[in-house]
Amino acid sequence: MARARQEGAPAFDGRDSNEMAPKELKTPRGTGKARQAKRGDALTVASAPTPSATSMPMLAATESGEQVTLIDVARVAGVAPMTVSRALNRPELVRDATQQKVLAAVRATGYVPNLLAGSLASNRSRLVAVLLPTIASAVFADTVQALIARLHAANYQTLLGLTEYAAHREEALLEAILGRRPDGVVLAGTDHTALTIARLKQARIPVVEMWDLNANPIDTIIGFSHEAVGIAVARHLFQKGYRRFGIVSVDDPRGLRRSRSAMAELQSLASDHVAMEILAAPATMGLGREGLRRLLDRGNYDAVLCSSDTLAAGVLAEAASRGIAVPVHLGVMGFGDLSAAAHLYPSLSTVRVDGRGIGERVATTLLHRFGVLPAPADCAPADDHRNTIDTGFDIIDRDSTRVL
Repeated sequence: MARARQEGAPAFDGRDSNEMAPKELKTPRGTGKARQAKRGDALTVASAPTPSATSMPMLAATESGEQVTLIDVARVAGVAPMTVSRALNRPELVRDATQQKVLAAVRATGYVPNLLAGSLASNRSRLVAVLLPTIASAVFADTVQALIARLHAANYQTLLGLTEYAAHREEALLEAILGRRPDGVVLAGTDHTALTIARLKQARIPVVEMWDLNANPIDTIIGFSHEAVGIAVARHLFQKGYRRFGIVSVDDPRGLRRSRSAMAELQSLASDHVAMEILAAPATMGLGREGLRRLLDRGNYDAVLCSSDTLAAGVLAEAASRGIAVPVHLGVMGFGDLSAAAHLYPSLSTVRVDGRGIGERVATTLLHRFGVLPAPADCAPADDHRNTIDTGFDIIDRDSTRVL
């Protein structure tokens, strides 16, 4: 079940042993169980900065006008061509000193690997496609940053696509992305068209759905139950003594599931009154203010539940503009525990999700499936890739709610 926490206000096979040796590989700790093409279909390659230039699709030439080859790099570095290949494609098999010599030679010669030829030869693109609903919301930021960083450290690049919360856009993007033969696909959520699911299964590559749970995942799913969040928040606030509730949500599928779950639970607890305002995604502070205005036009409330911290910040701003004291006359609860939540005034009670942990676990799971890392302790057997990993959530009590 969810935990409630009280926080104060901001207060290689023939390799030369003297050139190569396996590096130590570290796997992040697994997470725990739950605790109480059309316009805009743009694809972006995202990567952390790298000194190797292995991700730059450009041609280099020698002074004579000939294209620099891997053999040229090997000659400059003083190593075998096979060593150069491993240093660029499987750096974990090469000693640090050797890798640095190779990278220095790459920079000196201006060499850029032919990634297309390499992927055809190895049947690997070293690309992972990640489909997100939006980058306008900060809620996915920690997850995406951790995911990209972990994959980049293993010499994989990331292809990002934005679905704008629309299953048909996800379907179109996936068709374009699968044509680029990614080694794996990451999807935010579980709401997909039948064609999307069929294409992913036919692709026979690792698929990870994240930031959600589903009884019948496509492959692996890593996240938490949005319904459980809604129920836990409803019970938490009810136990504090709140009885009249307003809910402000945007119309993204997961936010609506949390909000509707909370509403149903509050009604089952015999709450005197529950009202909900649903606005068009993405969430903004302005929408939060509008949501509270609409609620107040309908009645008075003890507490307002928001489907995101961004909306909750807007609710706090609107309450302040109306002279409504929080938490004395109104309790406010958010979701996501964004970096600003603890620094709002009053500090925002919210639900914390381990976004960075989700990103790291998604990357670790994919790297295991690619054969780069050993299996995590809680991974399904090798003959059963279907796996559900519940990362849980925490309720964080701050100054925007109180015991009545």
